[in-house]
Amino acid sequence: MTEYFFTCPHCWDKISMLIDTSISGQNYIEDCEICCNPIEINYTTLENEIAYFDAKSIDQ
Repeated sequence: MTEYFFTCPHCWDKISMLIDTSISGQNYIEDCEICCNPIEINYTTLENEIAYFDAKSIDQ
């Protein structure tokens, strides 16, 4: 597991999440721990390192 820091696309606060780098990639929705708005998370890994990460806002 790797802690990854990024900026919430809703409230612009810096937040973190744990990413399982043993999985080659995932796409899922998670709520911001600050503002509770949904964020679409998309990432890929390569050799247990985060190769790509994207966090998009989901309009409610």
